[in-house]
Amino acid sequence: MTKREEKILLSHGNGGRMMHDLIENLFLRHFENKLLSEQSDSAILPVNTEEIAFTTDSFVIDPIFFPGGNIGKLAVCGTVNDLAVSGAEPLYLSVSFIIEEGFPMNELELIVQSLAEEAKKAGVSIVTGDTKVVNKGKCDKIFINTAGIGRIKTENNLAAKTKNTKPGDVIIINGPIGDHGMAVMNARESFNFKTQVLSDCACLNGLIKEILEQTTSVTFMRDPTRGGVATVLNELASKISKGIEIEESALPVNKGVQAMCELLGFDPLYIANEGKVVIVASEEESELILKIMRKNELGKEASVIGKIVAEHSGRVVLKSVTGGKRIIDSLTGDQLPRIC
Repeated sequence: MTKREEKILLSHGNGGRMMHDLIENLFLRHFENKLLSEQSDSAILPVNTEEIAFTTDSFVIDPIFFPGGNIGKLAVCGTVNDLAVSGAEPLYLSVSFIIEEGFPMNELELIVQSLAEEAKKAGVSIVTGDTKVVNKGKCDKIFINTAGIGRIKTENNLAAKTKNTKPGDVIIINGPIGDHGMAVMNARESFNFKTQVLSDCACLNGLIKEILEQTTSVTFMRDPTRGGVATVLNELASKISKGIEIEESALPVNKGVQAMCELLGFDPLYIANEGKVVIVASEEESELILKIMRKNELGKEASVIGKIVAEHSGRVVLKSVTGGKRIIDSLTGDQLPRIC
């Protein structure tokens, strides 16, 4: 790139030569695949299946670089995980950028490179996209919008299975909660804690595929992003009209996250995650699911954190380490702004 192209200019978004140079020299270089190379207005996708899963998301995180990832990695992981927890095999992504005039080109390349690397690891193709450049001050550095398409087998359609959840089923999570939210908060506010907290940002489709291939009793999966585990469990309790009890002593929380939450007055149950999945399955298969998870790098600290109960319909109740109980409500406001 020439010196005058070290930063994004408005002309990078005007549809002319500079925009085409940006696409050719940056986006196509990192995202290269046969479908994208057609450069048509719509990607024609081969999807031989009874059903498809389709999702979309937008990413406006601040800061855009954080310990354990950046907005590019986050965009892929968030979209892939939304498909995977629906029981789908993620196949294709679209990626659209809204970039502020003056944004450093080298930072954009780092973000694009992370997008490409994470998509490759997840086994998905970026097949279409769009780029807009807005005047300085009209956007906070860079926003990314994605859409994702996945192939779904009828037997894995978890949206249809949720109603089969019954008292006695257990709730499983693949590891410690709150890492992403607190990593971003620490990076944003520069608290300089001695213990560095890393985001758990990761694509979970490989782990989820292993579970669905080897078990038959999973009725619900969700990635606890904004609003954390508490919000996911409240949504589930409301949907199935049954109660949920979770054990405080069973909740996996890294020491650094726990210390930060205690110091800042946050509850880890409401903190965002980007590499965790909450699963509901039969108690009989819980040990098998834990075994599958713990063999995977993304599930080494998996644990059963609670169960579905017939009591207190539509409510989530926490059983504390001291033996007491308290209701865990849905998050009303935001503990942390702009986390994902």
